[in-house]
Amino acid sequence: MLNTPTSPAPYQLALQQLTDSALPTGAFAHSLGFETYIDRGLVSNEGSFGVWLAAFISQQLTYSDGLAIRFLYEGADVAGLDAHVSAQLLPRQVREASTKMGGRLIEIGTEAFPSAELEAYRTLVTTGQAAGHQPLAFAVVARSLGVPFEEALGAYLFAAVTSLTQNAVRAIPLGQNSGQRLLRRAHDGVAAAVEQVRHLGWDDFGSVSPGLEISQMRHEWQRARMFMS
Repeated sequence: MLNTPTSPAPYQLALQQLTDSALPTGAFAHSLGFETYIDRGLVSNEGSFGVWLAAFISQQLTYSDGLAIRFLYEGADVAGLDAHVSAQLLPRQVREASTKMGGRLIEIGTEAFPSAELEAYRTLVTTGQAAGHQPLAFAVVARSLGVPFEEALGAYLFAAVTSLTQNAVRAIPLGQNSGQRLLRRAHDGVAAAVEQVRHLGWDDFGSVSPGLEISQMRHEWQRARMFMS
C-alpha cells in the first residue's frame, strides 16, 4: 500500500523557481573567467573544463559567494556585507556580473517573492547605499521564504555550476550529454563546498586563487569573446 502523499515544504517550489536555469538573470552571458582559459588553449574539452569547474567551485563559489550567503543567514548587516563582497571581487567584469545578475534577481524577487527584507535591500541598492550582489540577493529572498541555510546554499551553488556548464557547452563546444556528465561529477564538489563553508570565518572571505582572478581580469582585454565576463 502506498504511503499517504505529503505536500512539499512551502519553500521548495519557490526554491526550484529561483534556481531554474531559465530564470532571466542574464547568467547565459557570463563565463566568470573560463573563456580566458579557452582562448589560451587550457580548456578545450570535457575533461579540462571539469578541472576548471572543480577549481571554481572550491575557490570562488566557496570563499566568496558561499560565505556571503552564510554570513547573511547568520544575521550580518546586508549593507556592510554588500561592501565586503564588492571589495573582495577584484576583477571588474566579475564584480559587474555579480551586480547585473543580482539586480535582475532583486527585480524578479520583488515581483514574485516580495518581502520586507528584500524591499529593504532593494532600497539600499536604488539609493546607492549597496551594489546589489547576486549571492546576497539570492540569500535575502531564500531566507525570507524560510529556506534552511544548507538547502539554500546547495541550491545556489549547483545553479551556478549549471549555468557555467551550459555556457561551456556552447563555447568550447561540448555535447549536451557531456554537459550532463559534468554536472553529475560536480555533485561531490558542491556537497564538499557546502560543508567547507560551514567551517570558514571572516578571515577566509575572498581567499580566491590569484590565477583565477588574473584570468578574469585578462578577459576584459581579450580580442574576441562570446561572454561579458
